[in-house]
Amino acid sequence: MSKTLVKTVKRRLKNWLKERRRRFIKRFFHFDKAQLSALISRLDIQPGDVLLVHVGYDKFEGFEGGPGDVIEILQNAIGASGTLIMPTIPFRGSAIDYARTGQMTDLVWSPSAVGLVTEVFRRMPDVLRSVHPTHPVAAWGAHASELIRNHHLATTPCGKNTPFLGILEFNGKILFLGTGIGPMTFFHGVEEILEPQMPYSPFTAASFELQTRDAEGKIWTTTTRLFEPSVSRRRDLESLVPILKQNHHWRQGRSGRLSAIVVSAREVLKTCQQMAAGGRFCYRPN
Repeated sequence: MSKTLVKTVKRRLKNWLKERRRRFIKRFFHFDKAQLSALISRLDIQPGDVLLVHVGYDKFEGFEGGPGDVIEILQNAIGASGTLIMPTIPFRGSAIDYARTGQMTDLVWSPSAVGLVTEVFRRMPDVLRSVHPTHPVAAWGAHASELIRNHHLATTPCGKNTPFLGILEFNGKILFLGTGIGPMTFFHGVEEILEPQMPYSPFTAASFELQTRDAEGKIWTTTTRLFEPSVSRRRDLESLVPILKQNHHWRQGRSGRLSAIVVSAREVLKTCQQMAAGGRFCYRPN
């Protein structure tokens, strides 16, 4: 059999399997916008909530809608008095590797590298993007301006002066759509709070001077420590899950194949502080 024929057979088989899978998902795991909205409601997301969202859009298989519909459903759930926040990190890989490229983050032109929904969201009208070189967020709603105002002053990407810890003031919630809690950027703010108690620092000893260009063309310089790779590789947020569940601070639901999880930012911080008091931290041993 010729190589050309083998390639043709493989391609046709791949397409056939793909189509069979698509039909299977549509038949058994289909869900529409109304069902997604009902799922969000069951998770006790209410008007006025400040909501930090992580989205794995590849898990929206069977969803009868698009990224814009996901955003609209979330906006409708929290209403005009609420605030919607999504990370729009402009790189893949480590923050240190990105910083070493010397690339300037442009809030208008640097795309979000953490998923299609976040990129669509940051481009929407009335959505603001915080001034930060490695961990800018897109924010919409009543407290958006207040939460992003001082991000450029932060001495770690997600700690004091950032929207991530800022949600604590508003009893913010963290929503994971199609992900586990592993991507929780709020935890990096917790790391800054707990750093004095830790036997090692989760941040680099050296600081980096990095630049961001805002929508008006102004260039901002941020001096920040970044995440120490040897510690980051050992980060294990799954150790929080049984404690949050045991204390009834974990809400979870499903629509189609999509899993959704909601936790309280304050309860995550409280749980981590209680663990730290007993000498336990969310990292695997060396």
